[in-house]
Amino acid sequence: MNEEMIARAGEMIAKKTGGGNEGYCVLALIDKDGYPTASTISASKADGINWITFCTGLESNKSDRIRKCNLASVCFNAIDHNITLVGTIEILTDPDVKKEMWYEGLEDNFTGPEDPDYCVLRFKTSRYNLFVDWKEAKGSL
Repeated sequence: MNEEMIARAGEMIAKKTGGGNEGYCVLALIDKDGYPTASTISASKADGINWITFCTGLESNKSDRIRKCNLASVCFNAIDHNITLVGTIEILTDPDVKKEMWYEGLEDNFTGPEDPDYCVLRFKTSRYNLFVDWKEAKGSL
């Protein structure tokens, strides 16, 4: 049953990537004082629940927190689902990755994928708690 729920959660996440109106989720990171902080962010791309990428500024608050502690949690939710993922996150500046993850709307904050302040955050799931289609599943990847 977990495989079925994981696949369904991946489908829901896929609908919320690419920066569209439904592309928001919550990213929780640890701040400089050791407290969890949560912020809304658009998901760029995902591979099911395995990994999710986000786009932000290299000098942003998020990037600062990740440099200090790479533990993270991501939550996608709506009235009919809650997908909570726990894992690690890294900052990527590879030009090919930046270009691949670029989506319409980022030009409001960056000059293009070559912008030196633009970076990609890649979250990798270690464990999950899924509430999808009124069923629950927990586990590790």
